[in-house]
Amino acid sequence: MTNDEPGKHGESGKVVLVTGASSGIGALSVRALARAGHTVYAGIRRTATRNAPAVAELTRHATEHRLDVHAVELDVTVQDSVDAAVGRIVAERGRLDVLVHNAGHMVLGAAEAFTPEQLADLYDVNVLGTQRVNRAALPQLREQGSGLLVWIGSSSTRGGCPPFLGPYFAAKAAMDALAVSYAAEVLPFGIDTAIVVPGAFTTGTNHFTNAGAPADSGRAEAYERRHHPLLDELGERLAALVPAHAEVAEVAEAVVRLVAMEHGTRPLRTHTDPSRDGSEVVSAVADRVRADFFRRIGLDSLLTAGSSL
Repeated sequence: MTNDEPGKHGESGKVVLVTGASSGIGALSVRALARAGHTVYAGIRRTATRNAPAVAELTRHATEHRLDVHAVELDVTVQDSVDAAVGRIVAERGRLDVLVHNAGHMVLGAAEAFTPEQLADLYDVNVLGTQRVNRAALPQLREQGSGLLVWIGSSSTRGGCPPFLGPYFAAKAAMDALAVSYAAEVLPFGIDTAIVVPGAFTTGTNHFTNAGAPADSGRAEAYERRHHPLLDELGERLAALVPAHAEVAEVAEAVVRLVAMEHGTRPLRTHTDPSRDGSEVVSAVADRVRADFFRRIGLDSLLTAGSSL
């Protein structure tokens, strides 16, 4: 899945790892970044079994379009898998420039009906997974003195936040808080942070199709009876807010633009929310408050030019 033509990607090409790249935003980001001239590793779990078709399609696409793309076995819930993936990239390329934290899982149903173990599993993918990848990759980025962490968040963290998606929204909010802390901590090492905030794209991803369900069917049924038919209609109601021309590929293009920007100029948040659920408005205030607080306590050096509007 490589293109051996010398100089095709130019000196500006970066080495990028995208997690959760078998479908949806991850797969789109891999292809968009490769088209932009980067060497891209698509982190995919179960490459030889469940996701073998996705790997085959990636191989076909890379060959057809002569893109420098590689599938790499990566399960963000297993540290050994993460370490092996990052180790392979560094061994093959001698560096790693960009991490795109995209791996995630969504659930749909009444919050009470999910067991604590289900919430722990959800946090394992959406939050702890990013920590495993960071711990594997950041020593390399710190040694280089450069890099970029791109976090694929959710407008639910500060936006409309409809019901029946609570455990997923809670995990994404935790990831967002972690990303904001990392932004200040890694900046002195020459590493930027960019949070991409998609809205409720109901097509073009497998989020709703593959959404997990509550394990406690009795409690779930009680909520379904009381709220019927809201739960069944939630996807349709969200879809009605999205303009017909909106495509989830916009998220991937936002990632490409961020990667192309110079260090220190990237905005902390980039919103791609055609449903306009209010996240951008609230985030502008919250990020400005954070920036003002940093200045009050003398931490100006930990803020980039794009830390707030």
